[in-house]
Amino acid sequence: MEVDVVIVGAGPSGLAAACRLMQQANEAEQELTVCVVEKGSEVGAHILSGAVFEPRALDELFPDWAERGAPLTTPAVRDELYLLRDAEKAQKLPNALVPKSMHNTGGQKHGGESTRYVISAGNLCRWLAEQAEELGVEIFPGFAAQEVIVDENETVRGIIVGDMGVAADGTPKDSHMPGMELRAKYTLFAEGARGHLGKRLIERFKLDEGKDPQHYGIGLKELWDVPAEQHEPGLVLHGSGWPLDKHTHGGWFLYHAENQQVVVGLIMDLAYQNPWLSPFDEFQRMKHHPVLKPYLEGGSRVAYGARAITKGGINCLPKMTFPGGLLIGCDAGTLNFAKIKGLHTAMKSGMVAAETVFEALASGDEGGTELATFTDKWQASWACKELEESASFGPAIHKYGTVGGGAYNFLDQLIGGKLPRVHDTTPDHATLKPAAECEKIEYPKPDGTLSFDKASSVFLSNTNHEEDQPCHLKLADPELPIRDNLPEYAEPASRYCPAGVYEVVEGDD
Repeated sequence: MEVDVVIVGAGPSGLAAACRLMQQANEAEQELTVCVVEKGSEVGAHILSGAVFEPRALDELFPDWAERGAPLTTPAVRDELYLLRDAEKAQKLPNALVPKSMHNTGGQKHGGESTRYVISAGNLCRWLAEQAEELGVEIFPGFAAQEVIVDENETVRGIIVGDMGVAADGTPKDSHMPGMELRAKYTLFAEGARGHLGKRLIERFKLDEGKDPQHYGIGLKELWDVPAEQHEPGLVLHGSGWPLDKHTHGGWFLYHAENQQVVVGLIMDLAYQNPWLSPFDEFQRMKHHPVLKPYLEGGSRVAYGARAITKGGINCLPKMTFPGGLLIGCDAGTLNFAKIKGLHTAMKSGMVAAETVFEALASGDEGGTELATFTDKWQASWACKELEESASFGPAIHKYGTVGGGAYNFLDQLIGGKLPRVHDTTPDHATLKPAAECEKIEYPKPDGTLSFDKASSVFLSNTNHEEDQPCHLKLADPELPIRDNLPEYAEPASRYCPAGVYEVVEGDD
């Protein structure tokens, strides 16, 4: 199937790009075929974020979003930031000491930033997909992009969608449907954090040359229905400290959304030292703290999920262009970790990509070139400038700790980013210490009321697999876990995986 533009991933960046492409084509009365492939069974199925959303990019994309029924109904009305000292004590930070990037409330349109909203990112993507289809975009959910088509001139020409209906042993079932080539003049990769095609493109085209190594976090989230008297729509709580130790960086959030729902979560850097650490169990015990507990008690947990977060920022942002395509959103790493927000910057990266691609196609470009003008447009955008301003945020916390790094960032933001830029050139995995050098962590047993086990949590993630389907996780070196990781690191995969996928089963030996 041949189209003008293929977009891999129906997340915020991919859908914003699709909408912007068709808006321009319709305005210019130019025929354009845009196709979005999405591995989830429906748009929004793989979108986990419960977010405080800054609608700046949406204001540009659809100025009449309110009239169109966008799912932004709960403005952020009150902000609180805490430092948890231990399992009982906490210190609430006065507003004057909170870095400005962490302020989420305020009037309409101040300094280019409008009122923020507590939203479901999945619902936002479903709404964006509706707008895209109305504009003429074709969206194919349930199709996973498996390979990149690269021609003999090292130019990206589209993607191959994986076979469907294949049994665990690789043989075709009755429902078998062979994979399909989607060929395009330009392909936009918007797969999200650690997209498997994005990773290969970065390696193949050396897009990360001269950049700091990318840094990642794991984000765990639950959605709760809570009693009306505990619910304050638009209340935004953030915090750091306990239960994480001083060598483990991260922070938690608790947002009051609409319909008596609360979103609670923990984001933890993957540059931790102790291999006995379990992000899932840290999250579960965190909910027992007196700051968080009152908002959840008497409520019921209705959903759970976890995802990787690309959080290195501008220091780690790869080159986003290569012959025949672009990397956008979290596939590249456009999240602003200083704000704990990435939806608005991801959308903007998609919109800039769409404008660059349309400009090329409208001038008669037959595709396959490297769109170098994207880099200039991106660097001139407010999204890139925002990432520049917070370049030191994550590295300073890694270098000086939560309190010291927080103070550095507060001062840096206060004087307009004039402090020397901090870099973190140590890859996350290189910080892990041998198990023998670390204290084993004994986690409290879940109580089934506030804290839960992995099995019941994974059930609530609505993850579905057929019994007889190929395993989608393949080890590059099947011997490595038992040969190397078990003796040296007590095989941390059995603890870092938020779904309990990896197990070490001990027999006679």
